[in-house]
Amino acid sequence: MYTRLWLVTIIILSFPACNALNPFCGSARPVPLIGTLSPSSISFSQVQQGAALTVSGSQFVSASEVIINGRPLSTMVVNSSKLNVMLTTGIISGPGTVKVRVMTPSGNSADLGCTSGGKSSVLTLKVN
Repeated sequence: MYTRLWLVTIIILSFPACNALNPFCGSARPVPLIGTLSPSSISFSQVQQGAALTVSGSQFVSASEVIINGRPLSTMVVNSSKLNVMLTTGIISGPGTVKVRVMTPSGNSADLGCTSGGKSSVLTLKVN
């Protein structure tokens, strides 16, 4: 019995980054994936009034944040595929292109060899 348990432990610990095989990865968070922005372009006058931006994708969790030009923002997580954030002149200072991504902080299992959290790819929001 102990030999079998030891063998299973060796197999699991030989593949620590594989969340499906590592039972210690239960609190690991997925890397967020983004697909679209709505709206995909916006006028600066709308930003001056305060405008909502919806980021759609997948694998969002309650700790996910929208990052605009490297700055993390207060984010409302609607569900695992939709995030909302308010755009203001404190975030966007004028017309141009704005880099938008989603970041999910790692869970508490990173020291066990589990992959957890991360940053999505970047989408561009055009501000006219």
